[in-house]
Amino acid sequence: MEKTLKILVVDDDEVDRMTVRRALYNAGVLAVLSEVDTCSEAIKLVHTNSYDCVFLDYRLPDGDGLTLISQLRAENIKVPLVVLTGQSDELIAVELMKAGANDYLSKSQVSSETLAQVLRNAIRVYRAEMQAEQAMLQLRESNKILVQKNQELEQQQKLIQQQNIKLKEASQLKSKFLATISHELRTPMNAIIGFSQFLLRPKFGTLSDSQRDMVQRILNNGKHLLGLLNEVLDFSKIESGQLELKPQIYDILTVVNSTIGEMTAQASMKKLSLSVTNKLDDSIVYSDPLRVKQIVANLLSNAIKFTKVGAINIEVEAVNENRIAISVHDTGIGIDSNETDNIFEVFRQIDQAINREYPGTGLGLAIVKALVNMMSGTIHVESELGNGSTFRIEIPRQVCSDGAEDTKLMDNFVTKKNISTQSDVLSRPSDRG
Repeated sequence: MEKTLKILVVDDDEVDRMTVRRALYNAGVLAVLSEVDTCSEAIKLVHTNSYDCVFLDYRLPDGDGLTLISQLRAENIKVPLVVLTGQSDELIAVELMKAGANDYLSKSQVSSETLAQVLRNAIRVYRAEMQAEQAMLQLRESNKILVQKNQELEQQQKLIQQQNIKLKEASQLKSKFLATISHELRTPMNAIIGFSQFLLRPKFGTLSDSQRDMVQRILNNGKHLLGLLNEVLDFSKIESGQLELKPQIYDILTVVNSTIGEMTAQASMKKLSLSVTNKLDDSIVYSDPLRVKQIVANLLSNAIKFTKVGAINIEVEAVNENRIAISVHDTGIGIDSNETDNIFEVFRQIDQAINREYPGTGLGLAIVKALVNMMSGTIHVESELGNGSTFRIEIPRQVCSDGAEDTKLMDNFVTKKNISTQSDVLSRPSDRG
């Protein structure tokens, strides 16, 4: 033993107590022994002292070892107990072990070796039991904490779910509000644009140069504002899931060229050149021409807006037999690498200042990405600050949508090459309203 042990010997026979003392001494056990000869005295000492082990005689004047062990364990007194029995008491020793004794030893077998071995075993078993009990207590405490944390997490989850429901309702109300406001504003805006165009026609009267300039400004600003309203309306439809694709067979090059034609004047005002590079052998596709045109127009508008000097080129090519890529290259201001992941976010703009140089709603690229996603396509941007940007979209040749009519058109898509209704497709009115 490495330390001095405190040992209590409970026995009414002085000879037996001396035998225990001598055996421990001969075994080299460093110990401070306390000796009593009754159960009551043993209980008093155990209550007021901490012992490393108790050697207990089974037969005592005021009780037996079984009673003493049961009382100690009932009072939750933790101490190693070794019962010393007579030769005829070994059967009773089994009951003593069940009651809470750590070990037993027949008095006839007491020697320095056996007593020291029993002492070591009892202390080792006791310590192992205490460690196991402590581990169990810690486990129960940990489990209690986990249960409490789980309850807190469940409560937080309920609160989050409630907040999500409220946020979803608020988002739906916002989308309805935006759609309603945009729709209502488009009516007077269309009237302003119509009357402005009416005033600019020579057959309805001659305007002075200053008057014509003012009416032209009204018309230009009206068209600009109508474009902003259309963006908001499209965004609200996309966000609420009300915007649907209307696929049909058409020539995608015709749509691209038509869009460029409409943007040429805008580019010419900044002295920018627009060009198309066609690498398609087959330009017939099955998708929504109006939405493809909207995608190209938004990308071109952005390129023109952020390019001061140089050129803008659109490249159309086949990725494979099932997908087509449209790339818009510009020589504009470019985008910082830290911003390329954020530019497709709603209302995100490179310049966030109120008096920013480049106006707009910040919805254009968000709408482009949403439309490309609806077509099961992808969009990617490569840019370097000060060295221009390239936006590349890839979309399927055949865009799927619901409906038996669409299925029939797709079945005939590969063989159908004659598009007699192409002019109707490009000229049919927008369904944004």
